[in-house]
Amino acid sequence: MNKINELRTQRAKAWEDAKAFLDSHRKNGILCAEDTATYEKMEKVIVDLGHEIERQQRMDALEREMNAPVSAPITAKPDVPKTDTKKGRASDAYKSFFWKQMRNQSSVEVRNALSEGIDTEGGYLVPDTFERNLVQAVNDEMVIRRLAHVITTASGSHKIPVVATHGTANWVEEGGEIPETTETFGQKFLGAHKLTALIKVSEELLNDSAFDLEDYFRQEFARRISTAEELAFITGDGNGKPTGLFSATEGGQVGVTAASATAITADELMNLYYSLRSPYRKKAVWLMNDATVNSIRQLKDKNGQYLWQPSLKEGAPDMLLGRPVYTSIAVPTIADGGSVMAFGDLSYYWIGDREGISFRRLNELYANKGQVGFLATKRVDAKLMLPEAIKLLQMKGTTTSGT
Repeated sequence: MNKINELRTQRAKAWEDAKAFLDSHRKNGILCAEDTATYEKMEKVIVDLGHEIERQQRMDALEREMNAPVSAPITAKPDVPKTDTKKGRASDAYKSFFWKQMRNQSSVEVRNALSEGIDTEGGYLVPDTFERNLVQAVNDEMVIRRLAHVITTASGSHKIPVVATHGTANWVEEGGEIPETTETFGQKFLGAHKLTALIKVSEELLNDSAFDLEDYFRQEFARRISTAEELAFITGDGNGKPTGLFSATEGGQVGVTAASATAITADELMNLYYSLRSPYRKKAVWLMNDATVNSIRQLKDKNGQYLWQPSLKEGAPDMLLGRPVYTSIAVPTIADGGSVMAFGDLSYYWIGDREGISFRRLNELYANKGQVGFLATKRVDAKLMLPEAIKLLQMKGTTTSGT
């Protein structure tokens, strides 16, 4: 904690030094080549400190996990055996037999115990505890999942009612006819797109009892699944995958089109902020790529105040125009005609996880290489419920869409 606070203090000071350098060395609003090189070095220090803070936070989390007790004190009477009261995939027996099956330690007892967890494609549904841990690992890795509304569905599709238009009140003369105004409802459908990840493990490693197969699968599958989901949640076109926030059809609405194909101005950020209706601004966040943050960090408002402010508290995001900034590598970078930034309330982006993540062990497919394949399958869909809740900044291009 002290190390992180120290790094945050260094980052804040580096930012103040960089701002002071800009203010004192700009001539006619620009920097000379030598001063530009100096400023870029100062800016790199700020970025590097930000990355170091993230690394230190991950190290602290791992340290806390490693220091956690590995056993619990015995509180039950020695002569009273503990019984597993959990049923189905939540039971300790199911968990034990599942990992025996994954290590190819199969038997009639193992197969019978796992029979209730067989999925439609011949694999086995993972134990409840593993699934919860895996989903949590995915959440920790992703930006969108932490900000969106996530639900779990038992069936293949889920219908979500959406108010398309609101009714209104009207002034009416005494004895006059009262006009009818009613709500208009629509529906959004969350399906169950199939997402798979394949891992190959050597037979020697599987036969090594010291190898923590469960932990390895949790980390590796979480990394692969989170990367694929993040990309789909942001830029997915809805064709065999979720519909992303930046989708041209059912994504956010274009709030501002930049005057340039390569640069963003302070006024355009202000216009994007106010293009979002006030009720949505209360919980709105900014979403962009790190490269875009780097390009707007020098922008000031009309009073000479920098729009971007670095975070000074652990766990708190940087701020832009008083609202949190989140970054994702899946957000497009600045390019001709592309949407590169979102501002809005991401709780209107709904993610529907289908219950159950299944595993299949592929014994023969990679046998000639001395490896065993493991295939994880999950089903998920996501969609923006109210497009007006998310506004996008689009760069100038040969073809641009309206607001």
